Order: sequence, then C-alpha cells, then structure tokens
Amino acid sequence: PIVPLLPSHYRSYGSQQHTIRYKTRDWLKTMWSAKLVMPRVRRNAVNKMMIAKPSLLQSQLRSLANTSSTGVPQQDSQVLDERPRRSLFSCPGADPRYITKAQTLGADAVVLDLEDGVALEKKEDARMLVTETLQNKEASFGNSELCVRINALDTGRLALEDLQAVLPCDRLDAIVLPKVENASDVAFVSQMMDSLSPDNRDVRIIAAIESALGLLNLREIASSATGRLDALVFASEDYCADLEAIRTDSATELLFARSQLVTTAKAYGLQAIDMVHIQFRDLQGLEEECQRGRELGFTGKQAIHPNQVEPIHRAFSPSKKDVNFANRVVNKYQRTTARGHGACVVDGIVVDFPVYKWALKVLKRAESSGMTPDDLLEEARS
Repeated sequence: PIVPLLPSHYRSYGSQQHTIRYKTRDWLKTMWSAKLVMPRVRRNAVNKMMIAKPSLLQSQLRSLANTSSTGVPQQDSQVLDERPRRSLFSCPGADPRYITKAQTLGADAVVLDLEDGVALEKKEDARMLVTETLQNKEASFGNSELCVRINALDTGRLALEDLQAVLPCDRLDAIVLPKVENASDVAFVSQMMDSLSPDNRDVRIIAAIESALGLLNLREIASSATGRLDALVFASEDYCADLEAIRTDSATELLFARSQLVTTAKAYGLQAIDMVHIQFRDLQGLEEECQRGRELGFTGKQAIHPNQVEPIHRAFSPSKKDVNFANRVVNKYQRTTARGHGACVVDGIVVDFPVYKWALKVLKRAESSGMTPDDLLEEARS
C-alpha cells in the first residue's frame, strides 16, 4: 500500500519574548519500519489536494438528485446515514475497570482513550488492553459505537503504533483524532485506514479541535475529501491552554470558537460535538451547559463520568413537543407540495422548505435516540 508521508508537524510554546518550535523528526524512520512506501510530497501540495470546495452547481445538482418525481424533496442521505452521537463517553484505555463500566452505560459512543487519559509509561500496556478489548467479542458494548482516541500525530511513533494496533480490529467503528491542526492530519489517518482496515470497513474519523491553529484551519479540515471524516469535537481545556484564556463558568471566552466549529461542521455535513463539562459532580451546571450547546447547534457532548451520560442524552434528544410538531410539519408540507403549492401553515407558523428540512432532521434524530416508528406515530396523533 502507498501512504503519503505525513507533513512535518509544528507546535509553539513560550511567551512574547521567545517562541520555541520543535519538529517531529522520526516519521521517515518509523514509516519505513512499518514497511509503507512513501512518495515525497510537499506540504502545500498535500493541503491543496485534500481541500474540496463545493460549488453552487454541485449544490444544485445534489438538490435535484434529492427530489422525487412528485417534486417533494427527499431526506438527505447524509442525515439517513448519520450515527447517533449524543454522548461521546471517554474512559482511560489503561484501566480495565473503567472499560468494563463503560459497557453498561448505554452511551451512544464509547471512546477508549490512549492519549491524555494514559500516563506515558502506561502507553504500551493501554494499547495492548484496548486491542484485546476490540478483539474480545464477549466484551459487549451493546449499541454503542466503539471508538479509540489515539495519541496526537505529533507524537510520531506513539500515534503510528496506535493506528497499527487498532485499525485491523473489525469491531472498531471510529478513530478520535486529537489535536487536529491541518487537513493533512485527517488525510494521513484516512490513508492508514485504507491500508490497514480489513475489507475497507466503514471506520470513520472524529476530529478534535484543540488549538488556535486548528480553529483557523477549520474550513480546510472540514472539507477534507477523505470520505471518512464524520464529526468535529471541541476540546475546550486544550484550546484555553493554547490561548492562555481564563476559563469561566459562563464559558463566554469560548463562545466564538464553539460557534465557529458548529457553523463549519454544519456547512460540510458533519456532526458537532460540544466540550466536556469538567465539574462532573455538578449535574445542574451540566444541564445548563447542554442547553446552551443545543442552542448553538451542537448535536452531542463529551462525557467523562457515568453520571453525565443520561442528562446529556435527555438534553440532546428531541422533546416530545418538537417531535409532535415535526410530524405535523412533514405530513402537511408533503400534502401541500403534492398539490403544487410551496408553503403551508402549521400552528400559526409558515412552513416552507427550510422548516420542512428541519422537521426531517428532528424525526431522524428522534429515531436515532431510540424512539420507535410507533412512538413517532403516537406523538403525531397526540
């Protein structure tokens, strides 16, 4: 298999007086040891290849393709294929007790962490335990998506060994890629998946944005033409550390970054996963933060404690009131457009195509949240 050489990764530390920059130098050595062929590709060339800018004509063609013969727009295929990720529960990959506990929580996604949740001297043990968990089919996680957060790419050998260990496992559903700062980061992991994942399985990438550079390059990252990038995650604590921002309970210092991430994610058809509520015993504060996240447009939230999963699920599941309204919107709008009209009125609200599209997403999210078709019909009749 041919895998492009990962472009050099730089990180900055220091004060106004000086900036220390270091470069990961062992990529060539580690990649050759993995017996992967690497063409020499300049950094700018890689970035240009991986950025796909959708045109207005492409958007119009997609719109026509999603319209039935009766003229009624059909539900977007990206919404239909969406994996539910109301909760993204992380547990340390080095502790079998936490992994066993995670199997009982019913989180939408369980993330076995090989990065920040594992001490440096425990990295190899954690990698072995996570690999064994992925290979052990008796270790059931129910309907939870099974993810692994690898070490950041600028760790070089650690990241490469993580990928080599977990990608061949057929129970792996997604890779959480930390500290993403360039589109080439996503492209590299996608290439590794194509090479190491068995039978070209549908293993997806969840990219974590944790720095100022990552936020500035968010559009290029989100538009990476890999076909595997599925969600963006906002890592608030690393972001604050990078900016030297003062962390507050109101999180006003993070409003711009969170809004930017949601806007970019939705523009490119990706999920937007909100930050961790680090005060894990403060459930009221968690509920308030979930509500603010939903108002911004986030589709889910990270969790670090078992008690956080259920409140997050409640907050990011459509309410019965929303489901009821969405059902009536869909039914009436489809009848109206079938008669050749473009809009209708439901509960005193003018319903046109944008409102209809919102209603479809609400119903799809309700189904993903565990509501059965009978439940949806019951809500529509109530």
